[in-house]
Amino acid sequence: MTTINKKFPRGVEVVGSAIIEDGEGKILLVKSPKWNYRWTMPGGHIEPGEGIEEALLREAEEEVGLRLKSSGIISFGELIGPKSFHRPAHFIYFDILCKTKNKRVKLDNEELKEYIWVDPRKALRMELAESYDKTIKTYLKFKEHT
Repeated sequence: MTTINKKFPRGVEVVGSAIIEDGEGKILLVKSPKWNYRWTMPGGHIEPGEGIEEALLREAEEEVGLRLKSSGIISFGELIGPKSFHRPAHFIYFDILCKTKNKRVKLDNEELKEYIWVDPRKALRMELAESYDKTIKTYLKFKEHT
């Protein structure tokens, strides 16, 4: 086993988040114990044989109880050894943009503990988990061009 594998025993993990819009200019943020109770977006692991959008729609629905419609992947990146995550990890991530008509969130109360619908510019001033500021900035640039 190499040094890198000892540092990241799960290897490279493929994950993602759902940027959920409410139709009124706000996005959904959630607090996660896995991220030291910092604000994140619903999401999780992409399972073998599962498409990116399929996985992230599934994860978001499991975590917040919303039926979503994907508008596609709008960002991707890599995060190695995030300080606020609860264990060593090396992530390759994808972020999809989703829309919902229903704002009635039902948290799973296992992975997520709190939620807020917030203006994305205000979200940038909140205590976000690592890389989520980049995701929100990419989202804002995407919205400027659509």
